[in-house]
Amino acid sequence: MFNLVLFGPPGSGKGTQSISIIEKYKLIHVSTGDLLRNEVSNETPLGLEAKKYMDLGMLVPDEVVIGMISTKLDENTEANGFIFDGFPRTVAQAEALDNLLEFKNNPITVVLSLKVSENELKKRLISRGEVSGRSDDNEEVIAKRIKEYHAKTAPVSDYYKHKDKLVEINGEGEVSDVFNLISNQIDTFIIA
Repeated sequence: MFNLVLFGPPGSGKGTQSISIIEKYKLIHVSTGDLLRNEVSNETPLGLEAKKYMDLGMLVPDEVVIGMISTKLDENTEANGFIFDGFPRTVAQAEALDNLLEFKNNPITVVLSLKVSENELKKRLISRGEVSGRSDDNEEVIAKRIKEYHAKTAPVSDYYKHKDKLVEINGEGEVSDVFNLISNQIDTFIIA
């Protein structure tokens, strides 16, 4: 089974590239945001637990999110693999995800980290905000999001680098060119 974490700062192209990866490699998309909404709307025990925190404006604890991921994996045992989106965002989450996947004998295969300059990220996020109406269309909000990424999420790449699972990909350029770089990396694991 092929398990991929696509990693990078806001505006690096993770969402765009995920769509192509899922289509080409037939991976199951594991989005923690989608999982949370689904579990809450279906009023599952984990969903009801998550809703308590969400209603208070608090982050859902990692163990609840890991439980939802575990359920998703169990529901898709015949999958080619999974692409993790929006998780892990902290080293503690990476450790919890690794523990879960190792328990299921399906560890993370590779973490592909999209590298994009801050100037390019700002341009992309401003453009995306203008097109989609998202709230991250001004310099101040964008600067805060990038700073938050570097403070909390970037250490996850160091965690996976120490485990020899991190591969950096140039995330600048045409979408199709970046996808070719990603595909070349994935193919080394799937064909090997």
